[in-house]
This record gives sequence, C-alpha cells and structure tokens, in this order.
Amino acid sequence: MTPDREAPEAVAAPGLRERKKERTRQALSDAAVALFLERGFDAVSVAEVAAAAEVSKPTLFRYFPAKEDLVLHRFADHEDEAARVVAAGRRAGTAPLDALYAHLLDGLARRDPVTGLCDHPEVMAYLRLLYGTPALVGRLHAYRVRSEAALADALAAAGGVDGLAARLAAGQIVTVLRVLAEENTARIADGETADAVEADAVAAAGLAFRALREGLAI
Repeated sequence: MTPDREAPEAVAAPGLRERKKERTRQALSDAAVALFLERGFDAVSVAEVAAAAEVSKPTLFRYFPAKEDLVLHRFADHEDEAARVVAAGRRAGTAPLDALYAHLLDGLARRDPVTGLCDHPEVMAYLRLLYGTPALVGRLHAYRVRSEAALADALAAAGGVDGLAARLAAGQIVTVLRVLAEENTARIADGETADAVEADAVAAAGLAFRALREGLAI
C-alpha cells in the first residue's frame, strides 16, 4: 500500500521481465485508483481504466482478472507478510509471536499504512475508497482468508502447532492485526494525527500480543 511498500525481509531481485510486468501492473493500478478516487469505484468502467492507462481491455485483464483487484493490488505485498515474518523469525531463531510483535512495532514507527497509523492524505483517501465500497470490502475478505492460510502454513513449519491449531492461531493473529489497524485508522479519520495516536497504538499492540500469548481473560 502506498506510500510505504518496504518488504519485511530481503528477497532475491526479480529479473528484467518480472520488473517490467510489475511496472505495468503498478501503472494500471495507479491509473485505476486515481479514477476511482475522482469519480467513485462503481462509476468507472474497466474500459475507462484501460483507456486511461493506454492499454486494451484484454491486456488489463491479463494483469488483473477483476476490477476490484486493481485496488487491492496495493495490498498484494502484504498478503503473505505475516507468513514471511514468521519464516524469517524461524531462520533467526525467534518465536513467531515475538517476530510478529517486533515487526508490528517497527511498522508503527515507520507509519506503515497497513498498521493504520498513517495520516498521509493519499493513504487516507485510499482507505476511504476501500472501506466505503462494498465490492472492495468483500474482495478484502478473500485477501484475509489467503493471508490466514499462508500464516497457518508458516506457523506449522515453525513447529509447535499444525492442522487446526495452526489455523486457529493464524485466525487470531490476523484478526488482532486487523482490529489494531482499524482502531488506528478510525482515530485518524476522526481528526487525530498519527503522532498523537502512536503511544496508544503501541500500548494496544502490547496488550493484544499479551492476550495472544496468555489467552483470553474472559
């Protein structure tokens, strides 16, 4: 999600062909989001997006099978982020929750939009588009399902849990991250700055991960 697309760990540099494809994908997404922000998601056709990006509709659909994917592309690098963090932690000898908690705190400090602690006008406009459009909210659910599945696999690979236990743990973790981000987003949407919310966001992260480690006190 712009403006911060920093990956949580280093990956092998893609080849020239893949870099060109990613630049095209990004240009298509940027053109679409600009139109959607200006006129609304439902008021813009795929043909208009293709025309604005100077490509044919078949070309656009080769990169994005559905109109909603043009918007959710900004989440693409976050879909398996939690899984990648757990995998990197495993290689470093760090427990999954410790790795995820450290990554969250780092994201808050960097004002990573995925944490909700970002008051950049472009990010706020994008989130209003995303959460204010039913079709996009529905597509976001599918993204979260895939994120949970990837995290469950990473937790199983890290040892300690597998099968249903891994899926339950992944569901809890993804939900916690979502609720924390939504709380930060809501406060900033109500007029607070990211700097003003940060201390409470860090405290909430600590509370949430303590609950994950110790179980629900209800």
